[in-house]
Amino acid sequence: MSRGNTMPATAGLRSGWLARLEGPQTLGHGRGFWALFVLVVAVAAIWPLFSNGWTVGNVAYFLVWCFMALGLGLIWGYAGALSFGQTAFFGVAGYVYGVLTINFGAAYGFSLLALVLAAAGAGVLALILAYFMFYGRIGGVFIGIVTLAVTLVLQAFMAQTAGPQWVIGKARLNGYNGMSGMPPLTIPWFGGDIVLYADMALYYVLLGLLVVVYLAMRVLLNSRFGNVLVAIRENPERAQMLGYDIRRYQMLAFGLGGALAGLSGALYTAWGQYITPNSMGLTSAALPVIWVAFGGRKDITATLIGTLVVLAIYQALTIHASQYAIVVMGALLVGTVLFAPEGIILSLLKLAPQGRKGRRA
Repeated sequence: MSRGNTMPATAGLRSGWLARLEGPQTLGHGRGFWALFVLVVAVAAIWPLFSNGWTVGNVAYFLVWCFMALGLGLIWGYAGALSFGQTAFFGVAGYVYGVLTINFGAAYGFSLLALVLAAAGAGVLALILAYFMFYGRIGGVFIGIVTLAVTLVLQAFMAQTAGPQWVIGKARLNGYNGMSGMPPLTIPWFGGDIVLYADMALYYVLLGLLVVVYLAMRVLLNSRFGNVLVAIRENPERAQMLGYDIRRYQMLAFGLGGALAGLSGALYTAWGQYITPNSMGLTSAALPVIWVAFGGRKDITATLIGTLVVLAIYQALTIHASQYAIVVMGALLVGTVLFAPEGIILSLLKLAPQGRKGRRA
C-alpha cells in the first residue's frame, strides 16, 4: 500500500480518537478548557519542586483514591447503578498485590506486573458479581444492598485470618492487624532500580497515570459505549427496545469500575506498604459515595475535582477535629442530596461557558 493511501486513514483515526475527548457525555470543550487543563497539570507537575517530601507523599495519597472515585462515577453516574462494592475490589487488589510481591519480590519490574494483575483480578471479581446481579434481574436499591453485603462479608472474612494457618506462601494475612512488609513499586532502570516510596517519584507516576486514565475515560464515555450507558441510565426500557443488551453494557461498566477500584487498592498498598480489613469496612464503603455525590456523578471531571476537595476537607478534619470528621462527611452528603442533587462541583461547572458548551448535543 502506498504512503499516499495510508496517511488519510491514519489522520482519520487520530481525528476520531481526538474528537471523542469532547462530547455530550463530558464537560469541557474548546481551546479554553484544554488550555486550563494543561495549566492545571503543569502546576501540579511544578508544585513538588517547591514543597517538602512529606507533603508531596501526602498528596500522592490523595491521587491514589481518585481512580476508585472515577470507577464509581462510571458505575453510578453513567451506568445508573449505585454500588458500595468499590472498597471490596480495592481491598482484594491490595491483598493480591501484597501476596504477590511478598512472595516474589519487586525485582525485574515484578511489582508493576503485580499491580496490573491485582487490578485485573479486582475487575474479574467485579465482572462475576455483575453477571449474577444484572443477569439475575437485580436492580435499583438492591444493587447497593448486594454490593454492601459483599463488602462487609469480605471484611469479616479477612478480619478472622489472624491465625498462623492463614498464610499464602511467605505472606501472612494477619487478620485485623493486616498485611505489611510488601515492597513498594519498583521500576527497572539502567544503573539501578527506581524505588517509588511515598515521595516525589511516586507522585509523578500517579499524576501521569491519573491524566492518562482521565483522558482515556473521556474518550470511552464519548464513544458509542458511553452513549449507550447514558441511554440505559435515562430509560432502560427504551434502550432495550432499540436492540441494546443493557445487562451486558452494565456488566462491562461495573467490571471496569471494579478494575479502577482495584488499581487504587494496589497503589494504596504500594504507597503505604500495608493493607488491613478496615479498608473494606462500612465507613470506607460510604466515603467514595460521598466524594462522587459531592462532585457530581454524571461527569468524570466533576467527580475528580469533588474527590480531591472532599479528601482535603476530610484529612484536615481528621488532623484538627477527628471527632467531627464522619459527622461532617454525613452532613455534606445530606446537604448535597437536598440542595444540589447533581453534585456541588457539577452545578458550579455548568455555570461556566466551557461547561455549557461541553454538554451540547
